[in-house]
Amino acid sequence: MDSRIKEYIDNYPNEIADIFNQLRDMIFESASCNPEEKMWAKLPSYYIRDSFVRLIPFKDHINIEAKAVLQHKEELEGYKITPKGMLQIGINQDIPFEVLKSIFAETLE
Repeated sequence: MDSRIKEYIDNYPNEIADIFNQLRDMIFESASCNPEEKMWAKLPSYYIRDSFVRLIPFKDHINIEAKAVLQHKEELEGYKITPKGMLQIGINQDIPFEVLKSIFAETLE
């Protein structure tokens, strides 16, 4: 993990850090090759060429910015999707692993 990202995520509660780490692992597992991990505008970001996934932690949820989120809107019923197309996962929600694997793979293809 990029040391700046580790330092950044260590400032959040354990529940958020755990969700973040699970999502980060899924990004690497879902991508066809290893994404470049870096901070962009102070946000953890994962790039393959011009495509990216961003994980944006808050104190009680994480937003996921990925272009394929809106294509899976029906499968994400019960989760908030912001007007800009970011998926919000709260600390008390189950992580939709299978849908997210598809979203990450499609976004980073």
